[in-house]
Amino acid sequence: MAPGSPKSGVGRIIAGRYRLLDQVGSGGMGHVWLAHDQRLDCDVALKEIRFRNLPDGGEEHESRIARARAEARHAAVLRGHPHVVTVHDVLEHEGLPWIVMEYVAGAEDLRDWLARRGPLAPAECARMGLAVLDALTAGHERGIMHRDVKPANILLAPDRTGMPGARILLTDYGISVQPDSPETRWTRTSILVGTAGYLAPERTTGGPATAAADLFSLGCTLYFGVEGFGPFDRGTDLAAITAVVLEEAPPPRRAGALWPVVEALLIKDPARRISAEDAAAALARIITPEPHPPTQVDTGSQPPWARLVTSDGASGPGMAPPDERFGGPAQNQSTGSPARNQSSSGPAQDQGLATPAAYTPTAQAPGPYAPTAQAPGPYAPTAQAPGAYAPRPGQELGRSAPSTPQPGPGFGPPWYGAPPGPVTGPSGRRRRKRPRVLQALAAVLLALGLTAGGVWYAMAHKVVLPYGDTVGLSEPLRKGDCVVGDPSPGSVAGVPRLTLDPSCGNAVPDGQVMALYKAPSFEVADRQGADRCEELTKGTAERLAWNVRSMAVVPTRQAFHATGGNVACLLVGKHGPMYGPLGKLRPYGMTFKDATQIQRGDCLGHEDGDALVYTHYQLVACDKNHVGLVIQITHLKTVASGEDADAQANDQCAADAPPEDFGRSSAVFWSHGLRSTGLWAKGYYLVVCSLEHRDKSPLQGNE
Repeated sequence: MAPGSPKSGVGRIIAGRYRLLDQVGSGGMGHVWLAHDQRLDCDVALKEIRFRNLPDGGEEHESRIARARAEARHAAVLRGHPHVVTVHDVLEHEGLPWIVMEYVAGAEDLRDWLARRGPLAPAECARMGLAVLDALTAGHERGIMHRDVKPANILLAPDRTGMPGARILLTDYGISVQPDSPETRWTRTSILVGTAGYLAPERTTGGPATAAADLFSLGCTLYFGVEGFGPFDRGTDLAAITAVVLEEAPPPRRAGALWPVVEALLIKDPARRISAEDAAAALARIITPEPHPPTQVDTGSQPPWARLVTSDGASGPGMAPPDERFGGPAQNQSTGSPARNQSSSGPAQDQGLATPAAYTPTAQAPGPYAPTAQAPGPYAPTAQAPGAYAPRPGQELGRSAPSTPQPGPGFGPPWYGAPPGPVTGPSGRRRRKRPRVLQALAAVLLALGLTAGGVWYAMAHKVVLPYGDTVGLSEPLRKGDCVVGDPSPGSVAGVPRLTLDPSCGNAVPDGQVMALYKAPSFEVADRQGADRCEELTKGTAERLAWNVRSMAVVPTRQAFHATGGNVACLLVGKHGPMYGPLGKLRPYGMTFKDATQIQRGDCLGHEDGDALVYTHYQLVACDKNHVGLVIQITHLKTVASGEDADAQANDQCAADAPPEDFGRSSAVFWSHGLRSTGLWAKGYYLVVCSLEHRDKSPLQGNE
């Protein structure tokens, strides 16, 4: 390996003082090393700025040196801030700049944190956002704009008590800038500075770096934290930048109370974007919600029968006359009829995330907290429909009703009580009953309305299957899930219909989800998912002697964001089922259901410790005593009928994996053949070769 290459750097001494111990990070600008300060006898982090094929003295070469110096200088201004990685020094070694920084033990950036643990809860994400906002505000107050706020630049680390993620740090001030400083601006106008998908819209069109632009990037990062993907993540940088400028962020599924704050941070117009002060107040309210005030009962919104109506027709306090309430002409206010107080008649407002007091949207465009007019529901009565506006009993169609309703016995309004006695018109004749045909027509119309409503509800609540109708699963796959295919995945090229086997064994699974590939967009998932899954599962497939194949299950375009953009990477059997867990997903002590689960390098023990019964094997740790070590996986092309199958398996292992090939003596060891009884029954004669003592004594942990 060439001197100075990244992996050969361990042990190098930088500037006669810092010994490189391990490479802990890497990016487009270089590498981050764990190093030991030999002078102060402490560990530090060294950021190495590397130049690839850049001539010395060139503009890009000088730009990167200037960026390193600027990062150190700007971060040093914020030294001591609890949410900024401390910079100790900047130096040059062999013509290249190095930045000496605080080493944060156990730190993970937000991308890795979510990949291991899943998206944050809204309150957790708000706590992270408040810490990052505090760091940004400290820089803004000193005229320093970060310009590259993104998940990769946010570290989550244990605090002094060891609580994971309790310490939140903003790092990488490498492209930060002080707008009013006299230092040379090394960014060429033809190059956008920042990360596509997290740049503010005004920055993509050449606008200056401002505090508002950093806040937009923070909004994108909070969206990523709570959803697991960025609001403008796309397959290419150009597509991401286009989305930032022209598209709105898709409504989140998990943000909850955090969404109004994120939405306010993602406003395209920087003049209308929420301020840092108001954003901090809103985030703090999510972390520690304010107590809700008691709900004020709005008497004007109560149903008409909730108040007393006197026998002479007088309405209770705040109640409109009956004719006015039920669509008839309002009485002349000069008659002294009580008028409804409009200032107090509205319903009590929902107590959600409070709007910051100082944040007032402009008149031209209301802010994200402004309540919108409530759209009528699908069953809201119209002016033409009878519904609640039908005539009251005792009032004939086309004839005016008495001005005073007649009270009847029972509860509720007079016309909802017990049926009154026969009502006669002015001539004293009994009123005619409604024709039965009208009642039948009303019943038909009601049935049609209910049917239409049911169809509407079914269409509005249609379940979107994450992988489409062909695959058929109703929930996204998770790492470790075992599946059964119909037909068997080994017999088809694509993805068959899948069902879950929650027990990972009882239903004889065909394969297992070994990893999840998080794609930035559906296009990338569809185009690269299979290749990325093959890379992620290659190690286990190789140890299984390629008797498995990689299968990528890609979400549909409609369900891409709902699945978190995850492509499920499975290993499925080529020749039949896998019968249970595979690779690192197998726990120690697990009893193998079939030899298909065994891979090269496994150490085998016996169920219940019985070393004399060669039927049930268990997976054991290789540093413990064990019965056998798996050295090879092979197969027979044919089997001889009438001969012992186990003897044929032993003969195959003796030929394909003799102990001498593995540095062992045939006088002491033998290669024991373990058949896959499941695959043998299907006509594929898989054999696992286990290196074991001839006297059946256990192998020692270090043997």
